[in-house]
Amino acid sequence: MPSRLPQRTRTYRNHHLNSTHWDRIKLREDDIVISTSLKTGTTWMQRIVSLLVLGPGPLPGSLAMLSPWIDSRFWLNADAMAALAEGQTHRRFFKSHLPLDALPYDPSLKYIYVGRDGRDVFMSFVNHWAAYTDFIYDRLNSGDEFCGEPLARCPDDIHQVFRDWVSRGSFPWEQDGYPFWSHLYHAQSFWAFRHLENLYFVHFNDLKADLEGEMRRLAAFLEIEVAEKLWPSLADGATFDTMKKEADALIPETEIGFKGGGKTFINKGTNGRWRDVLTTDELAEYDAAVRRTLEPTCARWLEHGSAAGDPKVL
Repeated sequence: MPSRLPQRTRTYRNHHLNSTHWDRIKLREDDIVISTSLKTGTTWMQRIVSLLVLGPGPLPGSLAMLSPWIDSRFWLNADAMAALAEGQTHRRFFKSHLPLDALPYDPSLKYIYVGRDGRDVFMSFVNHWAAYTDFIYDRLNSGDEFCGEPLARCPDDIHQVFRDWVSRGSFPWEQDGYPFWSHLYHAQSFWAFRHLENLYFVHFNDLKADLEGEMRRLAAFLEIEVAEKLWPSLADGATFDTMKKEADALIPETEIGFKGGGKTFINKGTNGRWRDVLTTDELAEYDAAVRRTLEPTCARWLEHGSAAGDPKVL
């Protein structure tokens, strides 16, 4: 019988990732792990959790410092990452781009998975990659922890990017996501354990449709009590417009990493742009990739969010 608890069986190392950084993190029983594949609302969820943990108003530091991306290999090395995490005195909420089978699992921790339609992820991903500066490429393709092939510049032809992204994996067990990592494998890794009480599923569509309602549900999951009078300011602090305005303070590191800085990093926050870009054949390729990797219930939820049903009972 397969284990009913997640097992850490994968190691991710490439130009962006080094999953072994987690070996150095001394976990605390109230830690929160925010795990997304890429461009599903990662920074949005970090900001939401920061508001629930730290309250409204200006943050005492950047999101990257308050909510470190533990498996990033190009930002801090393993020693520096562990020291940063160990020195934090607030309730910690870590960022990760790893699937569940590459993360340490502890029943006392809270895990937040954020889902989004893969076609919308692709459109946001292209914008993200194309905005990388020379500084980012230098960091990604060098250093003591560098592993694998260098990351090339983003091609100008979006259809070329899509062909690779939908049909090639960067790791032997993945079949899409090149040259980064798989959005679909990541989703299925969490979906297989959706019965666990300490795993929380939230969808990009639902955050857009009812931000305050989703924040209230998340606060209940995290066992954070919020005074009723604070909800208007908390919800306003997590809107896309507010985050765009506050981008320079929230994510100042993007000023040197992305063309246009934080306002490029926090781009449009919209869905459906792929309809005017991807061809009928490309959409068929995407559907085939979904069938290869996802259970049908997972595929429906990833496309529609709560409109497809509750992940816990699907």
